[in-house]
Amino acid sequence: MTSVTDAALPYTSPEKLGSSSSYSAASDSSPVDAVIFAGVSLVLGTACRQLFNGTRVPYTVVLLVIGIVLGSLEYGSNHSLGKIGNGIRIWNDINPDLLLAVFLPALLFESSFSMDVHQIKRCLGQMVLLAGPGVLISTFWIGSLLKLTFPYNWDWKTSLLLGALLGATDPVAVVALLKELGASKKMTTIIDGESLMNDGVSVVVFQLFLKMVMGGTSDWSFIIKFLAQNSFGAVGIGVAFGIASVIWLRFVFNDIVVQITVTLSISYFAYYTAQVWAGVSGILTVMTLGMLFAAFARTAFKGDSHQSLHHFWEMVAYLANTLVFILSGVIIAEGDFSSRKISYEGASWGFLFLLYLYVQLSRCVMVGVLYPLLRRFGYGLDWKESIILTWSGLRGAVSLSLALSVKQSSGNSYISSETGTRFLFFTGGIVFLTLVVNGSTTQLLLHLLRMDTLTATKKRILEYTKFEMMNTAFKAFENLGDDEELESADWHTVIGHIPSLKNLQGEQVNPHDGCEAGNIDLTNIMDIRIRFLNGVQAAYWEMLDDRRITQGTANVLMQSVDEALDLVSTESLCDWRSLKPCVHFPKYYKFLQSRIIPRKLVSYLIVERLESACYVSSAFLRAHRIARQQLHGFLGNSDIASIVINESEVEGEEAKQFLEDVRDSFPQVLSVLKTRQVTHYVLDHLNGYIKNLEKVGLLQGKEVSHLHDAVQSDLKKLLRNPPLLKLPNANDLITTNPLLRPL
Repeated sequence: MTSVTDAALPYTSPEKLGSSSSYSAASDSSPVDAVIFAGVSLVLGTACRQLFNGTRVPYTVVLLVIGIVLGSLEYGSNHSLGKIGNGIRIWNDINPDLLLAVFLPALLFESSFSMDVHQIKRCLGQMVLLAGPGVLISTFWIGSLLKLTFPYNWDWKTSLLLGALLGATDPVAVVALLKELGASKKMTTIIDGESLMNDGVSVVVFQLFLKMVMGGTSDWSFIIKFLAQNSFGAVGIGVAFGIASVIWLRFVFNDIVVQITVTLSISYFAYYTAQVWAGVSGILTVMTLGMLFAAFARTAFKGDSHQSLHHFWEMVAYLANTLVFILSGVIIAEGDFSSRKISYEGASWGFLFLLYLYVQLSRCVMVGVLYPLLRRFGYGLDWKESIILTWSGLRGAVSLSLALSVKQSSGNSYISSETGTRFLFFTGGIVFLTLVVNGSTTQLLLHLLRMDTLTATKKRILEYTKFEMMNTAFKAFENLGDDEELESADWHTVIGHIPSLKNLQGEQVNPHDGCEAGNIDLTNIMDIRIRFLNGVQAAYWEMLDDRRITQGTANVLMQSVDEALDLVSTESLCDWRSLKPCVHFPKYYKFLQSRIIPRKLVSYLIVERLESACYVSSAFLRAHRIARQQLHGFLGNSDIASIVINESEVEGEEAKQFLEDVRDSFPQVLSVLKTRQVTHYVLDHLNGYIKNLEKVGLLQGKEVSHLHDAVQSDLKKLLRNPPLLKLPNANDLITTNPLLRPL
């Protein structure tokens, strides 16, 4: 079995054996106690989430402190927590490889699957720089400082081993913090992607140095071969599992249980295959798998299925995060109490704080060295974002698990027991300091850099929307005037119970009034273009849910909006530009137009290409029409809204012309397309009708099931065998061909 400790011989120190045996003899521990501890952890985590909601204290920091308190009470008071203490000890004694295998696949898949694919493509160069050269810079910087300044007589390999261990910025900690603080999408993508890749690369580098410390070869050919196999092999396995699972999902029809089970099981199976069977990085494998899912399988989940999948993985991430951070606190506390000789030394604490300084300096050096390149790749990086990137290098459960593996491998001629204990002491301290210091001050740093403030445009939109909310509330109140039960309510009393609408001052002003046509603020028009394109993308999702467009068409349309969003500050709306290659008559159309080839046969030969192009054009026009209506309904006839609406209308001219050309030349193609869409609409309407009858109590279980299965069967047949253009028969070919007609 390949693991992070594959190079080491399993070893348990005599002290631990003695303490374990005395503990077992003195207690009536049961495996059920582990479940009790998990339940107590979730209850405490949920209570703290509710208690600290709306405060500046990050949830992950609170969880870590809870874990440290529980661990201190158990290990510092001679087993005073009873059954909960038994559970703490069971969880604390878990094999570090098992700890990673239980929590990491789900957390890594959820994080990578939720990332924006277009943002990943744009930021991929930055993420690779930070996770590749960045990890090596950080590892050698920390390792060199440890070797030169720490008084433990560690050789270079041991110093670099701790450097690699501390070079792993934990994606679990970083992602949880960024989501909680609401960082910008661009910044979140860079840091999230870097932490995911960084974690995988750091574990590979750690495995390499652990092999070298344990007596393995250290020549350059072995190092290059090891790194290449672990990195590229992991990516290859992730791609293979991703392709297989995406193909599998294409054969699943409206079964959310199967869809969710596929995503969950494939993440664990891929991790196990890579880590155990292939001996490569399971972290990189799951990260690749999740990104592949985000790129090609996101549109496979429609409507309620998409919401169910989102809520499921959000819940999995929440439960796993809660247990991981509380358990991390327990491990830190246990490590402190089990190494009292070290922790009671004042010098050890001094070197811990010095190591924390080294870790921060290594992050500064890494970002500083790579900054010229980071500015040029992707969306670029300014000095404020580089500061946040430097400060967000948190450490967490991954580093602790690696330190535990070193401690388990210690007590031999390669790594002494004292060195293994110091590794765990220093790693636990760094995890605590980065989460508590960096984690709790990141929001303050965002505020000091003014990166969490709303722009003037967003503030005007916000105030305008509040007035619209007031108008909407008043209209809702007026609509209840004819209700016999509610008509006696007083408006002023009702509005008094809605504090969010109390503090409106002045009159409602359109957020873009005062912008003359010749003096337009670029920030304002950019803001409206972004909102408009977001509306277009939302319309595409709605059409996918209604089956007006196929999954492949949806992917193309979504990508066009993402690319247009990148250019809103420099160009007018340009999402049609990306769709042009998909919407045109085939190059061989002029040849097919000759009278020698029958017209019906021509229609059949190019019907597939034209159907796809018609789907794209029709969806584009419909989405833009919906977005124009929504923008006009929200902002009225303001100058900037009119400009963006005009840009949208200009964008749609080519799409309209293409559909008119198809209608004139191949009316059968449009007929097949409309037939398919209308059939989908009717069947979806029948589904809704059945659900409504069940809701009002007119249909019962078996009746609903029978009718629902019948409609689902028709939908499945429509999906597998859609209406197609019929191939012309021989008589038609002969009668329509001028050369064959005389025969």
